[in-house]
Amino acid sequence: MEYSIGRRTFVGAGLAVFIAGHAAAQPVFRLGLTPVFLDNDAAVIDGLRRALSRGMGREIELVQRRTYQEITGLLLERSVDAAWLCGYPYLQHADLLDLVAVPVWRGGPRYQSYLIVGAEDGAEALSDLQGGTHAFSDPDSNSGYLVTATDLRRMGEQVEGFFSRSIFTFGHRNVVRAVADGLVRSGSVDGYVWEALAVIEPGLTARTRVNARSEWLGFPPVCARRDSLASEPVQALQTALMNLAETEEGRQALASLQLDGFQQADPALFDGIAIRMADLEP
Repeated sequence: MEYSIGRRTFVGAGLAVFIAGHAAAQPVFRLGLTPVFLDNDAAVIDGLRRALSRGMGREIELVQRRTYQEITGLLLERSVDAAWLCGYPYLQHADLLDLVAVPVWRGGPRYQSYLIVGAEDGAEALSDLQGGTHAFSDPDSNSGYLVTATDLRRMGEQVEGFFSRSIFTFGHRNVVRAVADGLVRSGSVDGYVWEALAVIEPGLTARTRVNARSEWLGFPPVCARRDSLASEPVQALQTALMNLAETEEGRQALASLQLDGFQQADPALFDGIAIRMADLEP
């Protein structure tokens, strides 16, 4: 009897070691992140990494770069396995990329672009900002560039001639800071980011005011190369994203991101962005 118990104990321990060793033997999964509001928040980044790593049963390396173009390039050349992109670069490379999941924010997989000005600025519309200085987030950002650029095109204007000067800050939080500090008169920013900052840095957003909001558009998705979407690692990432709300660690990560969760995405979700891209064509 003692031998039998010992044997069962030995087998159980051996199985646990085997499982742990199997997880450790899995290749590290590299997930690219574009410069969204969490780009300099180490706690948020580490919480997301740990929750996804546990859900996937393997180590995850979160890869960050300064621009959307750099992260998209890493994904296209297979230097990362998947990336949390924006709808704009996803559609720019829709022949090579596919959707893994899309975040759910405030009950749905959509967000808006905000046009912001200083809190005391009297501008009532984009047209009132002609001749002023403006901050964009990134040239490949839907909310941080494309929306305002297409709004101007629809007015018969272009960015270069409408604003006296425009800059790229390469971070949505940086756009808010530039406007709040009076470095520029106005800025184009991700509405989700502005609303998230209103919770964690209310003193910052209080020095700005939302001048205009776009229509609701597809939230920045997590993407992978189309030819790797069915691979085991990418499928494991999709499952882990969908199940974040099922674990305490995952719920904490979502709370830090101020997201409800993730869901599968239909390409039609990004039709509004595609329309704006077509409007910007010569």
